Formats: sequence, structure tokens, C-alpha cells
Amino acid sequence: APAAAKSAVEQVNTPEPDESPDWPRGTAVKQMTVREALRERELMLTRLAPHLVRAVSFLYPLERGWERPYVTAGLTLYDQMGGERSVPGHRQLSRARVKQVAPGLRDGAHQGGLLYHDAQADDARHTMTVARTAAQYGAIVRNSTEVVSLITEADRVVGAKIRDVETGETADVRAKVVINCTGVWTDDIQKMTGGKGRFRVRASKGVHILVPRDRIAGEVGLILRTEKSVLFVIPWGQQWLIGTTDTDWALDVAHPAATSKDIDYILEHVNTVLASPLTRDDILGVFAGLRPLLAGESEESSQLSREHAVARPQPGLISIAGGKYTTYRVMAADAVDAAAQDLGPIKESVTEVTPLVGADGYAAMLNLKHEIAAESGLPEWRIEHLLNRYGSKLYDVLALSKDDESLLEPVTNADEYLRCEIAYAVTDEGAMHLEDVLARRTRMSIETKHRGVDAAAEVADIIAPILGWTQEQRDAEVESYTERVAAEVKSQELDTDEASDAARLSAPDPRPQLRKVVATR
Repeated sequence: APAAAKSAVEQVNTPEPDESPDWPRGTAVKQMTVREALRERELMLTRLAPHLVRAVSFLYPLERGWERPYVTAGLTLYDQMGGERSVPGHRQLSRARVKQVAPGLRDGAHQGGLLYHDAQADDARHTMTVARTAAQYGAIVRNSTEVVSLITEADRVVGAKIRDVETGETADVRAKVVINCTGVWTDDIQKMTGGKGRFRVRASKGVHILVPRDRIAGEVGLILRTEKSVLFVIPWGQQWLIGTTDTDWALDVAHPAATSKDIDYILEHVNTVLASPLTRDDILGVFAGLRPLLAGESEESSQLSREHAVARPQPGLISIAGGKYTTYRVMAADAVDAAAQDLGPIKESVTEVTPLVGADGYAAMLNLKHEIAAESGLPEWRIEHLLNRYGSKLYDVLALSKDDESLLEPVTNADEYLRCEIAYAVTDEGAMHLEDVLARRTRMSIETKHRGVDAAAEVADIIAPILGWTQEQRDAEVESYTERVAAEVKSQELDTDEASDAARLSAPDPRPQLRKVVATR
């Protein structure tokens, strides 16, 4: 979702100095955060991950005419902070022009608006690609592995005990320094040392819904102010992604659950501006995630810090938490720099000039999409879709169909994806379970009305021989995923976090040996 737009809109509403003694400091920090995020956004769009990150246009409809100069000031500052940029600056729109670009808005819901540009990415694909890139340069990446304890000697952290949750086997890994970069699991890891960390992390739940593109007429996204924060309506392939919420979460961190109230909140706020209101029948999918916010400023999660912090709570251990996904690379560099005290002299980071897997050659292949389509026998739109998921690794994906041409066919009941993509998720992208493929390597779990269930058997048949599953294992994976979806749907019909959490946890986990961790308050 847009990385820095929320901060830009909040900037417009920052209290004047006489209303808040912290105004100068708060504004300066917010400006620094936005500037840093915009720089990273440009790097991802142009150099690091142009195949995974793309520009998207947003309309900010003005509720009242007097808002225009204030929002204009904020977006002008937003444009200027970015330095060199590959996306256009904002534009002023009249009421008539807003009606043209967003005909789905209700008459009278706006007094004109402003159009600005940001960027979006599939965070799960991007994260997986970061891990693949690290592996390409020598990192050892362990899937389905958890830390169960830290190893200390003379009050110094010297490694960790890890467990393979597929086999139950454990091993000790020795290290000069351990970096705790575990998001909402940060406090859990810090407790393993027997002491307290330098900061605490609070989990804030964010919920989104997806609806078909034809339910909201328009080609641009929307950003809407709410009483708490902002609400985004984001173009997402053939869907609209709408959210988010921002509420405290103190239950199981591995499976945050969306409640009926969360869904009602989103529908209520987006329907205030739509000519044709959305209903629950329009919803294709729902998902919830957790933000790791630095605690301490307020009991309200929406007021907690979005900054990141790095600390060395004891020799051999570095903790980093908070921050935004857009600035993941800066956070990583800060954490490694902090580790130098334990590692000794380290080389300067070069990640800002190191493209992710699939980025090199992407632009050239995009120019050749017509020729690639003719060569492969696939439609041109399909080639472009594949390039925007795999970049220059496209040929590796298509090569899997060399001995089985059926892999070039779409998945039944989820025809946005080809069968070879399912195989590639296992052969090259580390998927080990059916849920990995349906929920993260692809997005069938939220992009289809059946939430991936109607495609589960076919997908399992594709990956079972690659992973060496028996018929019993294949059937168990399908049953487990079906129960997961049923539990999620049930959880979304309940009103409280506690009830929804219990309903969601009633489904079996494909990795049953994982420790259950509850978010701290």
C-alpha cells in the first residue's frame, strides 16, 4: 500500500505550535520519515524491484472547499521531499474532473479533489524475493525454522537454539552477534535473554477487504479521512483493496483475526462516498495483519510511533523494531551497522545498488512482451502479468512446462494464475505447504470468492509430486486448508477479538509444532 501518503495527509492536520509544545519536534520527525520513505520508494520503483513495485494514482476528494489550500500545501511538500522521482507530482481536480476519473463517487460527496501518485507492492512476494536475493549472495535461509532460545555465555549472547518445525529437530547456531528483527515477536525474543529490552513493541491490527473492480467505477485509488486515520481504496489487479483499521491486538500473533466489527468499520466509511454502496456480498476476501509499533507514547495504537529504533540490550544482541515496510532496507542497514560493535569493522552497505532477484533485465523483457507472447503461445496480457511477478525469472517459470505442457494452462477456478506458477512456488520460492502457495506465493486466499478452496485440490495435485507427498499427506493438506478458510470465515462473523481469535485458532496449523506467542500490551 502507499508508503508515505498517510504521513503527508497527517502533516496537513498537524496542530499549530500554540496547540502543542511538541509540534516542532513532531513535524521535523514526520518530515524526515516521509523524505526517507520517498527516497526508498524511488529506489524500488527504478532500480531495486521495478518488477514488484509499481506506481499507482490516488484521488483525495475534498469534503469542503476550504480544505484545498491545506491539502495542497501538504502534497506540495510531499512532492518536494522526494527529490528525483519517476512519478508525477499532484494535480488539482475540479468537481467535473473528479466525476470523470472516479465516477463511482456519490454526487455531493466531494468539492473537487487532488490527484497524487504513490506506489504499491505485494508485500509477501517482495519479502520472499528479498530472502531469495540474500541467498543468491551467500546467506543461508532456513524455512519453517523457529528460535526457541538464545545461547548466552557470561551475559553475552553467542547464538541461538533453533527448531525445524517440520521435523522437530533442534540445532545450536553460534554467532558473533544475533539480530532480533522479528516484528511483533520482538518482545518474545528479548525475553529469552532473561532481561528487558530497550523498548517494547505493541501489535496493531490492520484489516483489509477485497471487492471486484466492477463494484467501484473508476481507475484511480482513493484516500479518505476517517475520525482515527485514513482509509485507502487501492487498485489491486482485478480487485479493489480497501482498508485499513488500526486497533490494539494482544492475542496470538501468528494468526490475527478480522472481526465483524472490523469489516463493518471499513464498509461504513467507504460507503459514505460511494454512489453504489458495498455490501458483505461484494466481499471476495478479508485479511488481517499486525504492525510492530514502538510502545510508550500512548495507549492508543494509532498514536504509537511508526519510527524504527535500534538497540543493543546486551553484548551480542541487536534488536530493531518499528518502522515501515517501505524503509526495510534502511532499517536493515542500521541494524547491521549497530552490529559492528560485535562484528568488528564491516564494509559499507551496497544494498541501494543491488537489485532484487528478477529486476535485472526486466525492462528489456517488458519491451519484448509481444515477442515473448508469440514464442510461448500465451496472450500478451498474461506475459505482462508474469513479468510483474517474476521479472527476468519469467523464463525459469515457463521452462517448467517443457516436459508438461499442461502447466501452461490456467488453474481451474483461479485463472489469473498458471499451473507452472504453482510448481515454481515450490521449486524456487520455498513453499512447503498448500497454504504457502494459496495464501502467500499467490493470493488466491483473498482474491477469489471461494478463498482458494475450489482450487486447493488441483494445486495440491501439482505440488504433491514435487514435495514427495503421499496421497494421505496430499489429502491432509487439502483438508487443513479447507478448515483454515472455514475458521477464518467464522472468525469474521464474530464481534470481539477474543471470540474471533478462538474461532481462527480452531483450525489446524500446517506447522503444528510452532510455539504459540501472544502479543504483549
